[in-house]
Amino acid sequence: MDKLVDSGKTKQLFQTKDKNVLKVHYTNHTTAGDGKRNEQIENKGAVNNQISSLIFQYLNKFDIPNHFIEQTSNTDQLNKKVNMIPLEVVVRNLSSGHFQKRFGTNNLQQLSKPVVEFFMKNDELHDPMVNDLDVQALNIANEHQLSKMRDLALKINIALINLFKEINITLVDFKVEFGIDESNHIILADEISPDSCRLIDTDTKESLDKDVFRKNEGNMMKGYYKVLHKLQKELA
Repeated sequence: MDKLVDSGKTKQLFQTKDKNVLKVHYTNHTTAGDGKRNEQIENKGAVNNQISSLIFQYLNKFDIPNHFIEQTSNTDQLNKKVNMIPLEVVVRNLSSGHFQKRFGTNNLQQLSKPVVEFFMKNDELHDPMVNDLDVQALNIANEHQLSKMRDLALKINIALINLFKEINITLVDFKVEFGIDESNHIILADEISPDSCRLIDTDTKESLDKDVFRKNEGNMMKGYYKVLHKLQKELA
Protein backbone atom coordinates (compact mmCIF):
# COMPACT_ATOMS: atom_id res chain seq x y z
CA MET A 1 0.00 0.00 0.00
CA ASP A 2 1.28 3.47 -0.90
CA LYS A 3 2.32 5.57 2.08
CA LEU A 4 0.48 8.84 2.74
CA VAL A 5 3.13 11.59 2.82
CA ASP A 6 1.02 14.74 2.79
CA SER A 7 -2.59 15.83 2.93
CA GLY A 8 -3.94 19.22 1.86
CA LYS A 9 -7.39 20.78 1.79
CA THR A 10 -8.58 18.81 -1.23
CA LYS A 11 -5.88 16.26 -2.12
CA GLN A 12 -3.84 13.44 -0.58
CA LEU A 13 -0.29 12.63 -1.69
CA PHE A 14 1.11 9.11 -1.51
CA GLN A 15 4.67 7.91 -2.04
CA THR A 16 4.98 5.23 -4.73
CA LYS A 17 7.72 2.66 -5.33
CA ASP A 18 9.54 5.34 -7.33
CA LYS A 19 10.93 7.95 -4.92
CA ASN A 20 10.49 10.65 -7.57
CA VAL A 21 6.81 9.90 -8.24
CA LEU A 22 3.75 10.66 -6.10
CA LYS A 23 0.22 9.36 -6.42
CA VAL A 24 -2.23 12.22 -5.97
CA HIS A 25 -5.76 11.43 -4.81
CA TYR A 26 -8.40 14.11 -5.39
CA THR A 27 -10.96 14.14 -2.57
CA ASN A 28 -14.50 15.52 -2.46
CA HIS A 29 -13.52 18.13 0.15
CA THR A 30 -14.55 21.62 -0.92
CA THR A 31 -13.20 24.55 1.06
CA ALA A 32 -13.62 28.31 1.31
CA GLY A 33 -12.43 31.02 3.67
CA ASP A 34 -8.91 29.60 4.17
CA GLY A 35 -10.40 26.18 4.87
CA LYS A 36 -12.80 27.33 7.59
CA ARG A 37 -15.71 26.11 5.49
CA ASN A 38 -15.14 22.50 4.47
CA GLU A 39 -17.82 20.33 2.89
CA GLN A 40 -17.96 17.06 0.99
CA ILE A 41 -19.48 17.40 -2.48
CA GLU A 42 -20.15 14.17 -4.35
CA ASN A 43 -17.90 13.46 -7.35
CA LYS A 44 -16.05 16.76 -7.06
CA GLY A 45 -12.67 15.05 -6.69
CA ALA A 46 -13.21 12.82 -9.71
CA VAL A 47 -14.34 15.71 -11.91
CA ASN A 48 -11.43 17.95 -10.87
CA ASN A 49 -8.92 15.16 -11.43
CA GLN A 50 -10.23 14.55 -14.92
CA ILE A 51 -10.33 18.27 -15.80
CA SER A 52 -6.82 18.89 -14.44
CA SER A 53 -5.45 15.82 -16.26
CA LEU A 54 -6.91 17.00 -19.57
CA ILE A 55 -5.50 20.50 -19.09
CA PHE A 56 -2.01 19.30 -18.15
CA GLN A 57 -1.92 17.06 -21.22
CA TYR A 58 -3.05 20.02 -23.33
CA LEU A 59 -0.31 22.25 -21.89
CA ASN A 60 2.31 19.64 -22.83
CA LYS A 61 1.69 20.65 -26.46
CA PHE A 62 3.10 24.10 -25.64
CA ASP A 63 6.25 22.78 -23.93
CA ILE A 64 5.12 24.06 -20.55
CA PRO A 65 7.08 21.97 -18.01
CA ASN A 66 4.81 20.38 -15.42
CA HIS A 67 4.62 17.53 -12.91
CA PHE A 68 1.83 15.53 -14.57
CA ILE A 69 2.66 11.96 -15.61
CA GLU A 70 -0.67 10.22 -16.14
CA GLN A 71 -4.20 9.81 -14.89
CA THR A 72 -4.57 6.38 -13.28
CA SER A 73 -8.24 6.44 -12.22
CA ASN A 74 -11.16 8.84 -12.00
CA THR A 75 -9.77 10.27 -8.75
CA ASP A 76 -6.02 9.61 -9.00
CA GLN A 77 -3.03 10.69 -11.05
CA LEU A 78 0.73 10.24 -10.92
CA ASN A 79 2.91 13.33 -10.57
CA LYS A 80 6.62 14.00 -10.48
CA LYS A 81 7.75 14.76 -6.95
CA VAL A 82 8.79 18.40 -6.56
CA ASN A 83 9.71 20.82 -3.79
CA MET A 84 6.77 23.19 -3.82
CA ILE A 85 7.43 26.93 -3.75
CA PRO A 86 5.02 28.36 -1.13
CA LEU A 87 3.51 30.92 -3.47
CA GLU A 88 0.22 31.19 -5.28
CA VAL A 89 0.63 32.83 -8.68
CA VAL A 90 -2.57 34.48 -9.86
CA VAL A 91 -3.18 35.68 -13.42
CA ARG A 92 -6.11 38.02 -14.03
CA ASN A 93 -7.72 38.84 -17.38
CA LEU A 94 -10.95 40.36 -16.11
CA SER A 95 -11.61 42.12 -12.83
CA SER A 96 -13.16 39.95 -10.13
CA GLY A 97 -12.67 38.83 -6.54
CA HIS A 98 -9.96 40.56 -4.51
CA PHE A 99 -8.82 42.63 -7.48
CA GLN A 100 -12.28 44.12 -7.93
CA LYS A 101 -12.55 44.88 -4.20
CA ARG A 102 -9.11 46.53 -4.08
CA PHE A 103 -9.64 48.81 -7.03
CA GLY A 104 -13.40 49.33 -7.13
CA THR A 105 -13.73 48.21 -10.73
CA ASN A 106 -16.84 46.77 -12.31
CA ASN A 107 -17.25 43.01 -12.00
CA LEU A 108 -15.79 41.23 -15.07
CA GLN A 109 -14.32 44.46 -16.39
CA GLN A 110 -11.81 43.61 -19.13
CA LEU A 111 -8.26 44.52 -18.12
CA SER A 112 -6.04 46.18 -20.73
CA LYS A 113 -3.37 43.52 -20.12
CA PRO A 114 -3.09 40.41 -17.91
CA VAL A 115 -2.04 41.03 -14.31
CA VAL A 116 0.25 38.61 -12.46
CA GLU A 117 0.13 38.64 -8.65
CA PHE A 118 1.94 36.63 -5.97
CA PHE A 119 0.43 35.47 -2.69
CA MET A 120 2.31 33.77 0.14
CA LYS A 121 0.72 30.45 1.07
CA ASN A 122 -0.18 30.86 4.75
CA ASP A 123 -3.71 30.23 5.99
CA GLU A 124 -3.08 31.88 9.37
CA LEU A 125 -2.11 35.11 7.58
CA HIS A 126 -4.88 34.63 4.98
CA ASP A 127 -2.42 34.19 2.10
CA PRO A 128 -1.13 37.79 2.00
CA MET A 129 -0.28 39.41 -1.31
CA VAL A 130 3.47 39.93 -1.72
CA ASN A 131 5.66 41.75 -4.23
CA ASP A 132 8.98 40.62 -5.70
CA LEU A 133 11.04 42.28 -2.98
CA ASP A 134 8.90 40.71 -0.23
CA VAL A 135 9.41 37.26 -1.75
CA GLN A 136 13.17 37.72 -2.03
CA ALA A 137 13.52 39.22 1.46
CA LEU A 138 11.65 36.26 2.95
CA ASN A 139 13.83 33.81 0.98
CA ILE A 140 10.80 32.24 -0.66
CA ALA A 141 12.21 32.59 -4.18
CA ASN A 142 14.97 34.53 -5.91
CA GLU A 143 14.71 37.05 -8.73
CA HIS A 144 15.37 34.49 -11.47
CA GLN A 145 12.74 32.10 -10.08
CA LEU A 146 10.16 34.88 -9.85
CA SER A 147 10.82 35.88 -13.45
CA LYS A 148 10.51 32.25 -14.58
CA MET A 149 7.22 31.76 -12.71
CA ARG A 150 5.80 34.98 -14.12
CA ASP A 151 6.80 34.04 -17.68
CA LEU A 152 5.35 30.54 -17.37
CA ALA A 153 2.13 31.87 -15.84
CA LEU A 154 1.61 34.24 -18.78
CA LYS A 155 2.39 31.45 -21.25
CA ILE A 156 -0.15 29.22 -19.51
CA ASN A 157 -2.65 32.08 -19.65
CA ILE A 158 -2.41 32.40 -23.44
CA ALA A 159 -2.83 28.65 -23.89
CA LEU A 160 -5.82 28.46 -21.55
CA ILE A 161 -7.55 31.52 -23.01
CA ASN A 162 -7.39 29.92 -26.45
CA LEU A 163 -8.55 26.53 -25.19
CA PHE A 164 -11.54 27.89 -23.31
CA LYS A 165 -12.46 30.25 -26.13
CA GLU A 166 -12.92 27.19 -28.37
CA ILE A 167 -15.56 25.84 -25.98
CA ASN A 168 -17.32 29.18 -25.41
CA ILE A 169 -15.93 29.72 -21.92
CA THR A 170 -14.19 32.91 -20.73
CA LEU A 171 -11.15 32.60 -18.47
CA VAL A 172 -11.55 35.39 -15.90
CA ASP A 173 -8.54 34.51 -13.75
CA PHE A 174 -6.70 31.50 -12.35
CA LYS A 175 -4.22 30.41 -9.70
CA VAL A 176 -1.23 28.15 -10.29
CA GLU A 177 1.60 26.87 -8.14
CA PHE A 178 5.12 25.84 -9.04
CA GLY A 179 7.72 23.46 -7.71
CA ILE A 180 11.40 22.67 -8.20
CA ASP A 181 12.13 19.25 -9.70
CA GLU A 182 15.10 16.94 -9.20
CA SER A 183 17.00 18.80 -11.96
CA ASN A 184 16.47 22.11 -10.13
CA HIS A 185 14.04 23.34 -12.80
CA ILE A 186 10.86 25.26 -12.00
CA ILE A 187 7.81 23.40 -13.26
CA LEU A 188 4.04 23.82 -13.03
CA ALA A 189 2.53 21.74 -10.21
CA ASP A 190 -0.65 21.30 -8.12
CA GLU A 191 -3.82 21.47 -10.29
CA ILE A 192 -5.76 23.54 -12.81
CA SER A 193 -9.50 23.08 -12.36
CA PRO A 194 -12.67 25.04 -11.56
CA ASP A 195 -11.37 25.05 -7.98
CA SER A 196 -8.46 27.24 -9.07
CA CYS A 197 -9.96 29.17 -12.01
CA ARG A 198 -12.78 31.62 -12.50
CA LEU A 199 -14.64 30.47 -15.59
CA ILE A 200 -17.85 31.88 -17.04
CA ASP A 201 -20.09 30.89 -19.91
CA THR A 202 -19.23 33.45 -22.57
CA ASP A 203 -22.85 33.95 -23.62
CA THR A 204 -24.82 33.72 -20.37
CA LYS A 205 -22.04 34.86 -17.93
CA GLU A 206 -23.00 31.88 -15.76
CA SER A 207 -20.29 31.00 -13.23
CA LEU A 208 -18.77 27.58 -13.86
CA ASP A 209 -16.38 27.45 -10.91
CA LYS A 210 -16.05 27.43 -7.11
CA ASP A 211 -17.48 30.95 -6.81
CA VAL A 212 -20.88 29.23 -6.80
CA PHE A 213 -19.82 27.46 -3.58
CA ARG A 214 -18.13 30.53 -2.08
CA LYS A 215 -21.26 32.64 -2.60
CA ASN A 216 -23.79 29.91 -1.73
CA GLU A 217 -25.44 30.25 -5.12
CA GLY A 218 -26.56 26.65 -5.58
CA ASN A 219 -25.10 23.47 -7.05
CA MET A 220 -21.56 24.20 -8.20
CA MET A 221 -21.18 20.75 -9.79
CA LYS A 222 -23.46 21.78 -12.65
CA GLY A 223 -20.72 24.13 -13.88
CA TYR A 224 -17.92 21.65 -13.17
CA TYR A 225 -19.62 18.96 -15.27
CA LYS A 226 -20.20 21.49 -18.05
CA VAL A 227 -16.49 22.33 -18.13
CA LEU A 228 -15.49 18.65 -18.08
CA HIS A 229 -17.83 17.61 -20.87
CA LYS A 230 -16.80 20.53 -23.09
CA LEU A 231 -13.09 19.78 -22.55
CA GLN A 232 -13.59 16.07 -23.24
CA LYS A 233 -15.32 16.88 -26.49
CA GLU A 234 -12.71 19.48 -27.54
CA LEU A 235 -9.64 17.46 -26.59
CA ALA A 236 -10.83 13.99 -27.60
